[in-house]
Amino acid sequence: MKIAVCLRRVPDTTAKIVIAGSGTVIDETGVKFVPNPYDEYAIEAALSLKEKAGGGETVVVALGGDAVQETMRTALAMGIDRGVHLHGTPSPDGLENARVLAEHLRGAGYDVMLFGKFAVDDCGQQTGAMVAELLELPCATAVTKLDIAAGRATVEREVEGGIEQAACALPAVFTCDKGLNNPRLPSLKGIMAAKKKPLEVTPVAPGAGSVTVAALALPPERAAGRIVGEGAAAVPALMQLLTTEAKVI
Repeated sequence: MKIAVCLRRVPDTTAKIVIAGSGTVIDETGVKFVPNPYDEYAIEAALSLKEKAGGGETVVVALGGDAVQETMRTALAMGIDRGVHLHGTPSPDGLENARVLAEHLRGAGYDVMLFGKFAVDDCGQQTGAMVAELLELPCATAVTKLDIAAGRATVEREVEGGIEQAACALPAVFTCDKGLNNPRLPSLKGIMAAKKKPLEVTPVAPGAGSVTVAALALPPERAAGRIVGEGAAAVPALMQLLTTEAKVI
């Protein structure tokens, strides 16, 4: 079984984000970048599937500039066999990036293609499904259970009020949600081994697409709270403010 994990490099969720002077990108100075947390569930799923099958190959695939290789090495240190770096500048249009990924995945013999449910920097939740559509393959998104046997996959995903189950033939695309597994941490042995694992670099040129970033802005600071009174006597004033000012009732 040959498994691909599509990885994205994102800012650490604890990092302080500053918008660059252009107003359309963040200032990356001093910002720590990490593998997208949801992609780590995909990495663990790939490793577990290979272990259960008793063999196969796992490949991490990432689109980006030189800096993305550091993030890919984390996946290799976790146990992924090799990497494919699609070297190019990602487009602001997610569909163009999906086309680049699909072009690599098409015809490469992958049985299972794994993505995170979404990337924590833009929460687009679109790349995996787009790639599946471009490849004309079955797709299940936000899966919390994934089993492979006899060339078929069975999955579970959480829906409102219950659990949805589905099955499909391979090859197929899956996006991974929290609860699917507990990603392992890279060991010292894995970190050392990752330095020697093959990492293929393929130049790519995503199209400009039809989406542009007009501007980025930080959320407005939360207004200070205020006390409208005490006890039952404050209820009428509170209800009026919730209705006319906050407009939540």
